[in-house]
Amino acid sequence: MEFIHTPAAPPEHPRQPGQALLRRMTLAAGLLLPVAAACEQRDWSLGVYGGQYYDSEPAGLTQGRANFLNQYIVALTASTTLWRAQEWPLSLEVDGMVGHQFGQATLQEFAFAPVLRWSGFPWSRALPTSFRAGPLGYSYTTIVSPLERSASGEGSRHLNFLMLELTFSPPQAREHEVFVRLHHRCTIYDLINNYGANGQDFLAIGYRRFF
Repeated sequence: MEFIHTPAAPPEHPRQPGQALLRRMTLAAGLLLPVAAACEQRDWSLGVYGGQYYDSEPAGLTQGRANFLNQYIVALTASTTLWRAQEWPLSLEVDGMVGHQFGQATLQEFAFAPVLRWSGFPWSRALPTSFRAGPLGYSYTTIVSPLERSASGEGSRHLNFLMLELTFSPPQAREHEVFVRLHHRCTIYDLINNYGANGQDFLAIGYRRFF
């Protein structure tokens, strides 16, 4: 009787449960990483800016009626995000600043305002861009600047604070932001007082870092 020899099958190596779990975790991390990066939101920021005073209302800068004078501001600014829209690139922030003015007059300024930020520009993937607007706020100066006094010499340390801002960030480092800001104090068309003074306007450039 002739026996047929069948080669033995190679032994199976039992799978290590730890290796399988590691593979699953690596795959899950790879799938979730882009989502996590996209969902990362930083709500606090600190920044600094500096600018020069010009002698017309805010619109005068774009109409060629602004003259820059020997008055400057350097300021620290901080903001926090209070709300973000779910379906729109819109958020609500609170922005505050502490500034030092010098040149024709030396004084300090303290201001804050609620600010809306719109980030829905079509080129924002290539160059993240935002427009921030805070039309109604509060500004206090330690003295009444001679640049804010009316012809009769009257003025107020308490005025409305308005700021408009255009911001830009590197695509791979959105926590860094440079901005151009219009810094404005006013009476809201004489609603606060009717001294006849324009308030103050500064065109400033700055940098902020989100945390």
